[in-house]
Amino acid sequence: MTVRIAELNLYPVKGCRGIALREATLAATGLEVDGIGDREWVVVDDDGEFLSQREYPAMALVATRLTPHSLELRAPGMLRLEVPFDSEGDVLRVRVWDDVVSAVTQGEVADAWFTSYLGRRARLMRFDYEGRRLAAHRYTGKVDAPFKFADAFPLLVTNAASLADVNARLHERGHAPVTMARFRPNIVLDGLPAFEEDYVRLLRIGAAVIRPVKRCARCSVPGVDPDTGEHSAMVPDLLAGFRRADDGVMFGVNAIVVEGAGATIRPGEEVQVELAV
Repeated sequence: MTVRIAELNLYPVKGCRGIALREATLAATGLEVDGIGDREWVVVDDDGEFLSQREYPAMALVATRLTPHSLELRAPGMLRLEVPFDSEGDVLRVRVWDDVVSAVTQGEVADAWFTSYLGRRARLMRFDYEGRRLAAHRYTGKVDAPFKFADAFPLLVTNAASLADVNARLHERGHAPVTMARFRPNIVLDGLPAFEEDYVRLLRIGAAVIRPVKRCARCSVPGVDPDTGEHSAMVPDLLAGFRRADDGVMFGVNAIVVEGAGATIRPGEEVQVELAV
């Protein structure tokens, strides 16, 4: 069995559209491109609570791009927004689930852009590099696994064969296939049997070692069509019918970097898979 990386995806802004990568740095905090990390930015409300596709599915239509000097954002009906990497702002506290995290304001123009697009008061915030956020040790053991504004872990790994299984089940019910973009993974594997990612102990990519630590419990976001920004229960209901566990409906695995942080990885690269005994 030969397993390879099928896709690498970076999501600069939590909840917004990702970027398909031709190569990435595997940092301890997840994927990076030229020092810009996964979920480097987050959109929050006036109380500092993060906003996501769960409540605002139109966030799926906010396209992101990294230029040499700025984060570029585009959305239907909106002028292009450029947020310079060297923007300086105030350090405030924001909340992502149960974590309170330091974040840096990105300016009134960025705040007004998201406020106009979402139709409610919103602010764009960047992760404060002097802050630190760690994945829960009950899953990582003794490993300190830092990450930014992702839900709970540095990496989400999915399997192309698992998506093919989902699409076969959708076809049986008369529905069109869906893309992996609904599941917002960082690394997509090709070559594993469907749902065998549930049983992977280690992934070795060159000198780098990634350890899955928890199956990923899915919320309503896979129900959002990334092409239209519209939500339906079709995919979540299907998954609930055959992928339900005690702690949720599962698709993909959350993972941490245990060796080789700083390595460069690319689509097409071979992955050595060690399964749990």
